[in-house]
Amino acid sequence: MTTPFRPGRRAILAGALALLLPGCLPEAETPATGIAVPPRFTEGPANPDASLPQPDWWRGFRAPDLTRFVELASTYNLDIAVAVAQIIQADAQVGISGAPLYPTLTFDGTAEQVRTAGSNGSPGTTRGLNVLGLSAGYMVDFWGQYRNGLYAAQESAAAARFNRDVVALSTQVAVANTYFQILASRDQLNIARQNLEAATRILDLVKRQFAGGTVSQLDVSQQEALVAQVRASIPPIEITLRQNVAALAVLVAQTPETLSAPRGGLAQIAVPRVTPGLPSDLLLRRPDVALAQAQLQSSGFSVAAAQAAMLPQIQLTATGGVQSAALKALFQPGAWYYTLVAGLTQPIFDGYLLESQLVQAKGLQLQYLQSYRKAILSAFADVEKALVALDQTNRQVKLQGDVVSSSRTAFQVAESQLAGGTTTLVAVLQAQQTFFTAEVGLVQVRLQRVQAATSLFQALGGGWGS
Repeated sequence: MTTPFRPGRRAILAGALALLLPGCLPEAETPATGIAVPPRFTEGPANPDASLPQPDWWRGFRAPDLTRFVELASTYNLDIAVAVAQIIQADAQVGISGAPLYPTLTFDGTAEQVRTAGSNGSPGTTRGLNVLGLSAGYMVDFWGQYRNGLYAAQESAAAARFNRDVVALSTQVAVANTYFQILASRDQLNIARQNLEAATRILDLVKRQFAGGTVSQLDVSQQEALVAQVRASIPPIEITLRQNVAALAVLVAQTPETLSAPRGGLAQIAVPRVTPGLPSDLLLRRPDVALAQAQLQSSGFSVAAAQAAMLPQIQLTATGGVQSAALKALFQPGAWYYTLVAGLTQPIFDGYLLESQLVQAKGLQLQYLQSYRKAILSAFADVEKALVALDQTNRQVKLQGDVVSSSRTAFQVAESQLAGGTTTLVAVLQAQQTFFTAEVGLVQVRLQRVQAATSLFQALGGGWGS
C-alpha cells in the first residue's frame, strides 16, 4: 500500500516552528467513525490467515493471455495515466501550500536621471538616483494556519496516490472480467455451432425418413424451424464477442484492429483459492479506504487552518541596500540604508468571510467522515458478498456439470433411437433443447465463478505481500 506523501522539509519546518513558538500550534482532530470491526467474516473459513493473495493476483488464474493484458493495462491504461497526472498536480499543490512558511526575498535595482528646466535664462539641472536593494518578508505562522494548510495538501497528495491505486485495481479487474466475457462468448459460440451441426444432422435424417414415408411434412418443417432458430442465435453472440474485444482494446490503450484477441475457453481457467484474512487487516489493504482516510485527515487540517485564519497575523518585513546620486559612490559606507517593520493584523469584520470559510471546512470534514464510514462498511460487505458468490458458484458449477453430462447422454440416446425409428422427433427436439440449454448454463455459471473470484480480489484490495 502506498505511504502518505511526506517531504523532508516538513520535519525541518515543524522543528523550527516548535523551537520558535512552543505549544502555540493547534492540532487537527480526526472524528471517530463509531464503527466496530467484526472479529471475523461470517462467510470466511475457520483459518482466516491462510492463502492470502499476492499483488499480482491475476496470475493465479494461470492464463498467459490474461497476464499479458493486465500488464499492458497497468502500463498504458489512460485512466491510470490520468490518475498519475493528478498526483503531479497534488505534489505541486504541496509546494504551493508550503511556500508561505518560507520568507520571501526580492531584489530591486533602479537608476533614474531627472532633468529640471531652468528659469530666467539659467541652465537646467540634472539629478540622478541609483538604488540597489533587497527586501524580505515573513509571515509568522503563530497559530499554524500555513502549517496546517501544508499538512492538508500533503494528505491530499497521499489521497491522490491512493486514488491511483484504486483506479489501477479497478482497471485490472475490468480487464480480467472483460477477458473472461470474451472466453464465455467463444464458448457460447462453439456451443451454438455444435448445436447447429447436430440440428442439421437430424434434419438430414428426418428428410430421409420423410422420403421413406415414415415421418410427415410437419416433422420436417419443425426441424427446419429449429435449424433456422439455432442459426439465428449465432449473430448476437458474435456481436457480444466483438464488442468485448473492442472494450478490452480500450482498457489496454489499443485500437480493436491492432489487438490480438484472446483464445481458448473458460474450462481451461483455474480459479485461485484465497481466504479473506481478518476484517481488521482489510482496512489496511483497501486503497479506497486509505483514500477516504487521507481525505478525512486533509479536511481536519483544513479546519485547523481555517480556525487559525481568524486569529491575529504577524508580518515581519525588512529592506536594505545602497543608494546614491552617483554610481561611483554607490557602494560607499554612507550609501547603505535599511528598514525593519513588524506588523500585527487582526480581522474585525469581513462580511463573515472567515467564519463562512470555517463552516465550509467543517462541512467538508463531515462529508469526508461519512465517506470514510461508508468505505469501511462497503469493504466488509464487499468481502462477504464475494465470499458468498464464490462459494455458491463453485457448487453450482459442479451441479450444472452433472446436468450437462446427463442431458448429453439423453440427447445421444434420443438421436440413436430416432435413427432406429423407436422414438419420435418431438422427444429428440426436447432432448436437444435441454442439452443446449444446459451447456449454455454451464458457461454462464463458469463466468459467474471467475467473476466472483475477481470480485473477491478487488474486495480484498487487490492482494498484498512484498
